[in-house]
Amino acid sequence: MTNVEEKKQPQKRLEPRSAQFVRGIGPRRFEALNRIGVHTVKNLCYFFPRRYEDRTRFESVANLKPGMEVTLRGEILAQGVKPLKKFAIFEMVVGDSTGTIQAVWFNQPYLKNQFRVGDQVILSGKVECYHNQVQLNSPEYERIERAEDDPIHVGRIIPIYPLTEGLVQRSLRQAMKEVIDRHVPNEIEEFLPEEIRSRNSLLDLTTALRTMHFPEDWRSLEQAQKRIIFDEFFTFELMLLSKIRGIRSREKSMPFEKNSALLSNFRKALPFELTNDQEQAVKEITDSVSQTIPMNRLLQGEVGSGKTVVAAAMLYLAAQNRLQSALVAPTEILAEQHFGKLKPFFESLGVQTALLTGSVEENERSRVYEQAQAGAPTVFIGTHALLQEEVQFQRLGLVVIDEQHRFGVAQRAKLLLRRPRPHLLVMTATPIPRTLGLTLYGDLDMTILRQLPKGRKQIKTYWIDRDKEEDVLKHIRNSVAEKDEQAYILFPIIEETERSDLQAATQEFERLQKGIFRGIPLGLVHGRLAKKERDNVMTRFHSGEIKVLVATSVVEVGIDNPNVTYMVIENAERFGLSQLHQMRGRIGRGTKESMCFLFGNPTTEDGKKRLRILTKTNDGFTIAEEDLALRGPGDFFGTRQTGLPYFRVASLTRDVSLLLAARNEAAQFLERDPDFSQPEHNLLAAEIAQRCTQFTP
Repeated sequence: MTNVEEKKQPQKRLEPRSAQFVRGIGPRRFEALNRIGVHTVKNLCYFFPRRYEDRTRFESVANLKPGMEVTLRGEILAQGVKPLKKFAIFEMVVGDSTGTIQAVWFNQPYLKNQFRVGDQVILSGKVECYHNQVQLNSPEYERIERAEDDPIHVGRIIPIYPLTEGLVQRSLRQAMKEVIDRHVPNEIEEFLPEEIRSRNSLLDLTTALRTMHFPEDWRSLEQAQKRIIFDEFFTFELMLLSKIRGIRSREKSMPFEKNSALLSNFRKALPFELTNDQEQAVKEITDSVSQTIPMNRLLQGEVGSGKTVVAAAMLYLAAQNRLQSALVAPTEILAEQHFGKLKPFFESLGVQTALLTGSVEENERSRVYEQAQAGAPTVFIGTHALLQEEVQFQRLGLVVIDEQHRFGVAQRAKLLLRRPRPHLLVMTATPIPRTLGLTLYGDLDMTILRQLPKGRKQIKTYWIDRDKEEDVLKHIRNSVAEKDEQAYILFPIIEETERSDLQAATQEFERLQKGIFRGIPLGLVHGRLAKKERDNVMTRFHSGEIKVLVATSVVEVGIDNPNVTYMVIENAERFGLSQLHQMRGRIGRGTKESMCFLFGNPTTEDGKKRLRILTKTNDGFTIAEEDLALRGPGDFFGTRQTGLPYFRVASLTRDVSLLLAARNEAAQFLERDPDFSQPEHNLLAAEIAQRCTQFTP
């Protein structure tokens, strides 16, 4: 049989073996490992250290000083157990050519049987001072019997594992050594094709796993981490790209007519010209919806770049194709704003609209349900109530989700279980970093808006010292009184249920109303305000009757008023960079110069850095990358993002080049074997299936 024929033989996956039967684990440790998700030998192999300690450099006894973390090697000169009333102390005197030191272990008298005078030992721990003498208190230890022995606790780079009750570092490290020496060679199967390993200079899997647990040096550890990180990205991207191919090959959408004349009336009705970026976006999206392949597209752009206008063009195009469409907003406030602005615009073009949110009364709700079932071309605007099973659309051709970062890959899949499958356009509130675009939004094609509409001026941003805050408020008061301008004063209520924050905002509103802004019409809005009262305040603010709007961060999600030229953000350090940038983007919507003032006293260096960055740039794409670096991917959007894939070792901020390489390899692989039908890819297919739950926690 030739080598080629051998390679094409089907690969058989070994049955997983329980970790309980690894020497050194036993029932009690196995139960503890189960609590942290470790059940099999393979789980143990991928239970990586949380950090490493370098215990390769031996310190001379003569150089030891209290507080030092050291590793030393010497001979046992004396040892024994010292009994006390409540416990016993095991003591050892160790010496090298420069001096001696005492090491003590509390309540571990059994150690007496493990050591003999004359043994060579390696000790590692913190030097302390006791009765004016240096000593080691409960150090890690290793007895060296022969020169060729391989110590695993000292004298090398040592793995430090995450622990739970019932586990200790020393015994877990011994069990891991057993796994690496005896089980990995027989039970870990190489699933990554050799040509991919070769192109990307990757270790084989057995070597990588051995090195992840017991590295010989830092360089070899880096190589091992590179392999594990590549595996995580590569299998994730294969899963994601396979899903996209599956959708495109199996599912069909209703195609729109590709006729530029259909949008001529839409353009004529606009009071402004579209930017070049908006025109390009309309073209890209039109090209996608004109196919039977379902569109999955992400529309992202700078704050104020006109994403909603592009979405409105597509909603109008759906109606011109006799199809229904849905614009789904994350909150009722934003849904009502969209409806208030789009209803008169669309009706002037002869397009029906309907609103559906949780606050819509029963009679109106029933009417919307009937309208959806009738199939007449209508633009439906609302919250995610629009996508519930009760709403039976007959000809739903397009769904636009004003994402606001609330839904990940798995959540979007649930929203689109309708047949025929509607085209999907997702809008983000602010630019997102490239790595998050390839993971959280990796199943979507990208359209980007960088251009701002003509006449917009750069917003000037200032971080204000506490003793200058009153001066800023006085300046704003004079401007709104004399120049007929308006202002926002925002308070950071991260969740509207946080009563203390809400009370603080209300109290500050009352203080401003009676103090600096006495005689100036002020309004207050927050998420717990009754809808009727909130609508009244917003109407009066938009008309110019209310000059200053004191609000919680509900303003962040899309209130649009071109006359607002000032914004004050109280306690700005409580927000992430992207959130601050998004809120700042609520001003500067007209042609007047606008200013944003950050009030805050951050106590951490990261908090100070966030505010400094915001004062230096208005570029949302730069801000997004800085925010990701500061906050990490999980908290990039302000609250823990459940749609993000989970990676054990890979970092979306650190490992960008490996992510791009893995995505490129995944795309090439699927070109060659889209269905994993080649026998030599059986193990890879099984690995991806096993990792699916890891990527969607």
